Amino acid sequence: MLSFFQILILALIQGACELLPVSSSAHVIAAEKLMGLEPSSPEMTMLLVLLHTGTMFAVIVYFWKGWQRDYFASRAQFQWFARQVLLATICTGIVGYGLKILIEKVFMRGAEHAEIENLFSNLPLMAGALTAVGILIIIAGLREDKAPRQTEIQPQHSFWIGVVQGLCLPFRGFSRSGATISTGLILGLPKQQLEEFSFALAVVLTPPVIAQEAHRLVKAHALSGQNSVLHLFGPGLIGMVLSFVAGLLALKLLSRWLEGGRWKFFGCYCLLAAAGVLAIHFKVK
Repeated sequence: MLSFFQILILALIQGACELLPVSSSAHVIAAEKLMGLEPSSPEMTMLLVLLHTGTMFAVIVYFWKGWQRDYFASRAQFQWFARQVLLATICTGIVGYGLKILIEKVFMRGAEHAEIENLFSNLPLMAGALTAVGILIIIAGLREDKAPRQTEIQPQHSFWIGVVQGLCLPFRGFSRSGATISTGLILGLPKQQLEEFSFALAVVLTPPVIAQEAHRLVKAHALSGQNSVLHLFGPGLIGMVLSFVAGLLALKLLSRWLEGGRWKFFGCYCLLAAAGVLAIHFKVK
């Protein structure tokens, strides 16, 4: 059973990092490793998902006025916005599920209980993902000061943003917000619309992930002969509240840095974080 102190630390890390393009999952998993916890266990992946839920509610609270202004003001605006979100989410589902099948059936073939979640504790892989997204953010950051070539998100933009988001799903360290916003910057989209769109995608994506991990947790404990899993959700619910508060503060920093032309510095941080993850790997090995 997790202690309150462990939950507090993990929730604050998740809330502070989830809404910044630095991969909250990588930071949380690194912290779990240092605490002697197993990130790929059903309990830890469920905790991580519930921490994501807290930050999802922070996103809704923070962006609600902007969504109302830009997308909910009329039926036509909402329908256009909904179509773009749906297209991106479908692309994410196809790419993410395809990668899951490819990894589990090909690269993990023959492994006992082959699940993509088993990769979540692989620190070298996480360091590689942090490096990849760091480079992507730096490339996008070098272009962010250029005037946007597009005035609003079009279907082709939604397609590519959805594909890139799908690539992020199996790999802890490949920041979803960092990758999707950077893709939009490279495509020449306005920063504010990108921020609102990227986090709208996160709100749509989180509930099915919660359902999937809840099912995985219940199944794991049913197989082990344990009947009660309610106590396992308790730590996550506490962490969810804490990550909500930390997430609101992180969003303010993200908006200020994105609008202020400092996006590339997040990429530099990801490269440093990759080195830190490798150091933890060799320390706890």
